[in-house]
Amino acid sequence: MSGLERLFGGMRTTSMGLSAERTRMDVIAENIANARTTKTANGQPYRRQVVRFEPLVEHDKHGQVTSMGVRAAEVLPDLETPMERIYDPANPDATPDGFVTMPNVSATREMADLVTAMRAYEANLKVQENFSRMAERALRMAR
Repeated sequence: MSGLERLFGGMRTTSMGLSAERTRMDVIAENIANARTTKTANGQPYRRQVVRFEPLVEHDKHGQVTSMGVRAAEVLPDLETPMERIYDPANPDATPDGFVTMPNVSATREMADLVTAMRAYEANLKVQENFSRMAERALRMAR
């Protein structure tokens, strides 16, 4: 593999990381926006969504495995975190006994996840910037 192939391979890897973290930030924003949504189009309370990342690998002709980065494979509902039931008989979505099932979204958890996603995004962006500077230097040297 030539130096340019490595350079562009690295840029491709960080680009995929940027895309995956951007998806994660979008999902977190949707979770925060729906933290109080007690009735969605399907008639149920909003359920927190999570992004599942998967590694991308490439196998060469010698059977060597090379990491090509990660991708946001799918967005799934969080079925592990329980939905909270609160007593609010004035709520239009309350059951006859006055309880409302709330989304399983914790603003604190979402903000912590958002900070983590933003830091990962920023780290990938820094690496991308460094790759760009290296490519510029390589082009100047090739002249």
